Amino acid sequence: MAHTPVNHPARPIYRAIGGIVGLYFVVFGGLGVIASAGGDFFAQDDTKVLGQGTNMAFSLVSVLVGVVILVGTAIGRNLDVAINQWLAYTLMVIGLGSLAFLQTDVNIFNFSIMTDVVVLTLALVLLMAGMYSKVGSDEEHEAWQKARLVL
Repeated sequence: MAHTPVNHPARPIYRAIGGIVGLYFVVFGGLGVIASAGGDFFAQDDTKVLGQGTNMAFSLVSVLVGVVILVGTAIGRNLDVAINQWLAYTLMVIGLGSLAFLQTDVNIFNFSIMTDVVVLTLALVLLMAGMYSKVGSDEEHEAWQKARLVL
């Protein structure tokens, strides 16, 4: 994409931000596994971790998402860009879908409104990190600069 920055000067900072989001998901998921141990997998109860509703299913999904983000961040080479962007879009779909079914029996991840706010915010931060972390050759950087400056 011509509008996605290549070799952005703040690329290391955005890559670190993506790693921090992954770390948050791992910590939240780990605490969620501990808090929801012994309950139903898709329990819809008052289990809360860091002020957010969760159950065993969402806790395990959070750990998986966090580990995938961290692995992508560690490998780099634009793999982190693809992972961050795809997971950001997936988290947005999950967040908006769960927002639609928040007060119903379809709320399989036991989301609360705070969980939705956090998931959607982290999805946007992850998308931003993915869009500004792209690495490319000098020719790709020049092409991006020229496309950016065309009015």
